[in-house]
Amino acid sequence: MTNVTQHEALQSIEQFLYQQSEYCDRQQWDEYLATFDENAEFHIPQWDSEHVHTTDPKREMSLIYYATRAGLEDRVFRIRTGKSAACTPMPRTLHLLSNVQGEKQADGNWEVKVNWVTHFYRFGESEAFFGRAEYTLRPDSDSWKVLRKQTILLNDKIRHVLDFYHV
Repeated sequence: MTNVTQHEALQSIEQFLYQQSEYCDRQQWDEYLATFDENAEFHIPQWDSEHVHTTDPKREMSLIYYATRAGLEDRVFRIRTGKSAACTPMPRTLHLLSNVQGEKQADGNWEVKVNWVTHFYRFGESEAFFGRAEYTLRPDSDSWKVLRKQTILLNDKIRHVLDFYHV
């Protein structure tokens, strides 16, 4: 990703995030996992109060926290082997992303913010989760790798299972 304009970089980032979402929706887990750096942090904080969420996953409660990609790999392993009753059957999902904004950092990585909605269907019911996500992305050849993903779940009354594929 050298010698590209900010506009070109943001277009590339959008396409990367759309592709990552499609991998998740199609349950192409190997491709989905490959979008994350081995040391990528994945965090969904919980709400402390109506408008304040936790910030330190090592000292405060989180809805989901994986310090590295290994946590996601473990979830995928459980899904594939049927060892996760919460994922049987797997819901059908549709991720929608909007309002992608990004800024290049001094180290060459990008801080990216998006709004998202994930519709899902399971056991004859359709529902949705929605929120905001912040990514740290690093250029990787002609694509990107996720170094960090923090998702703020705005509708956190969880009537069913919440897992990584919902966000």
